[in-house]
Amino acid sequence: MKKPFIFFYLLLCTQLIAQQGFQKEVDAIVKRNDSIWDSTKETIVFTGSSSIRFWTDIQERFPDYQILNSGFGGSQTSDLLYFLDKLVLRYNPKKIFIYEGDNDVHARKRRKKIIADMNEVVQQIKGRFPETQIVLISAKPSLSRWRLRGKYRRLNKSFATIALQSERIDYVNVWDIMLKGRKVRKDIFIEDGLHMNSLGYDLWYESIKPFLP
Repeated sequence: MKKPFIFFYLLLCTQLIAQQGFQKEVDAIVKRNDSIWDSTKETIVFTGSSSIRFWTDIQERFPDYQILNSGFGGSQTSDLLYFLDKLVLRYNPKKIFIYEGDNDVHARKRRKKIIADMNEVVQQIKGRFPETQIVLISAKPSLSRWRLRGKYRRLNKSFATIALQSERIDYVNVWDIMLKGRKVRKDIFIEDGLHMNSLGYDLWYESIKPFLP
């Protein structure tokens, strides 16, 4: 085998194993959301990795809307693409907030690959629901991954470009509001330095609120 082929094969196997590992969690999320979803109401879906998963009071913060949380911890953009139908499209969403890319960068994925996966996510959504609004949430700064800040900033610029060049796609910048000067705030994270506490989600709420209808 040639080396590029071997690398691609190993990468594909790794992704398939990871996605199979999410299956139990995804099934539980679908079961929960199916039990509370009212198909007669317009639906907003928040999806992505653990920063969405741990935002447990989204519905309470936005009581005027029917909101489903389909975040699954540790996910990357390719994982969301794989489970997009089960976690998002099945609910006929009018608006979708997406937080992915954080774990991709940490896993040393190239930005070109991350953007390709995100564009495919967008295309699949638009293919099913052309009128649905998509909101890309920027990668956040964090204490535990601050050394990767340059890569996150470049990824965020790419997300912003996707929004500028596409109809019905918005971009939410949560990066700047989580900084104090040139450093990330320390008071908005739990002990692991990666996931946010209620103060962190207060900042997200203020940033995201203007993007609801």
